Amino acid sequence: MDQAGKRKALGEFIKTQRTQIPTAALRLGGSTRRRTPGLRREEIAQLCDISVTWYTWIEQGRTVSVSAAALARIAEALQLSRAKRAYLFELSGKKDPQAKDAQAQDIPDEILAVTGTIKTPAYLLDRHWNAIAWNRAATTLFVGWLDKKSTSRNLLEYTYCQPEAATLISDWEQRASRLAAEFRADCGMYLDEPEIAQLVTRLSAASAAFKRAWNLHDVVEKEGGERRFSHPTLGQLAYRQVNLRVANRPELKLVMLLPA
Repeated sequence: MDQAGKRKALGEFIKTQRTQIPTAALRLGGSTRRRTPGLRREEIAQLCDISVTWYTWIEQGRTVSVSAAALARIAEALQLSRAKRAYLFELSGKKDPQAKDAQAQDIPDEILAVTGTIKTPAYLLDRHWNAIAWNRAATTLFVGWLDKKSTSRNLLEYTYCQPEAATLISDWEQRASRLAAEFRADCGMYLDEPEIAQLVTRLSAASAAFKRAWNLHDVVEKEGGERRFSHPTLGQLAYRQVNLRVANRPELKLVMLLPA
């Protein structure tokens, strides 16, 4: 979908949601009896503290710059669910100001327990690529990262800064460079977050290889594919990597290594 198509879809989505809001649930003053359901454009504009003209342009899909803060107010006025709010910001191409708050929410135990049900190596990454859950097979495979010897659970920090990674990961140089490009693609909208900026600064100072890879500004999708390892005790290993997003927590990624 091109930008014009996204603006049109955004406007139609907002309009549809506006007409579905029960007026009785809001305190807008005056009579709530009306011929058409939902709220009027003037009422949403009032709730969002924006001009009616500007709000009308948004619904009409006209070329207009909508800030993330204004979109957040619209989402709140429309009483959007988490899924609908995420869809709103996806169409707009803007970062949701509440995304960081969602990241900090407690992760349900059932999500953290998923890796334990998988027999092959599996781990769960957060938005900063810190491993927050993994199974026994992953502990055995990733020497220096998911075992007791590790001081950091960050995948990039392990790959670029731990000597064990360069020995374990076959074609380390190519794989490491690709990881930097995948991380940029995965976190492109959040690179200004302090946590990510600090991680990039720290890795750039600690690893010349990461600094070179990061400065290329390469972007590739995290597709999975073949992964090969040279394990110190298990020998040569080959897997097919599969990546899945957690439906109700899209910032979380489940990575599974299936036998090749």
